[in-house]
Amino acid sequence: MTQIEPLVRLTEELQRLPGIGAKSAQRLAFYLLKQPREDVDRLCDAMRDVKEQVTYCSACANITDRDPCCYCTDDSRDRGTICVVEDPHNVAAIEKTGDFKGTYQVLMGALSPLKGVGPDDLNIQALLQRVAAEDVLEVILATNPNVEGEATAIYLAKLLKPLGVRVSRIAMGLPVGSDLEYADEITMLKAMEGRREV
Repeated sequence: MTQIEPLVRLTEELQRLPGIGAKSAQRLAFYLLKQPREDVDRLCDAMRDVKEQVTYCSACANITDRDPCCYCTDDSRDRGTICVVEDPHNVAAIEKTGDFKGTYQVLMGALSPLKGVGPDDLNIQALLQRVAAEDVLEVILATNPNVEGEATAIYLAKLLKPLGVRVSRIAMGLPVGSDLEYADEITMLKAMEGRREV
């Protein structure tokens, strides 16, 4: 079969997505080829809109379509509690429990010297400034329960404790080596309830 350049290009671009191998990318490309033009246009518009309209909150670094985000502007949320997570999708995992009513700080990663990620590469200074400027009583460290997440939690605890704020760590109701994104609501709720002081 002759290589059709637009289809090859689409397959190569789809293959760059996380979790999509060569076969899956090819299946998706052929699926899109079979779809009506309007459906493909809607998909293209949605992808373009995400890049043009979604940004990061200037206060907590969560993803948002308005700045500051809905969590930072919600007056019913407890400003005395900040939950620190690695990535924006972790906020969604915690929100699924419906139990946490504080605010968030997204680090945009975790400490990983082997990958070249140090403290200056994360939103740690923004967290420290918020704790110093606002009336924060507790910081919950909800980094992933893996080596990088634990190292990040320990590092943050050493920085936060001298500021006179209670520092707690989510309980290990989540399997070690997993990612918060894949936690179900009950596991995430139990992890938040069983958090411990660091």
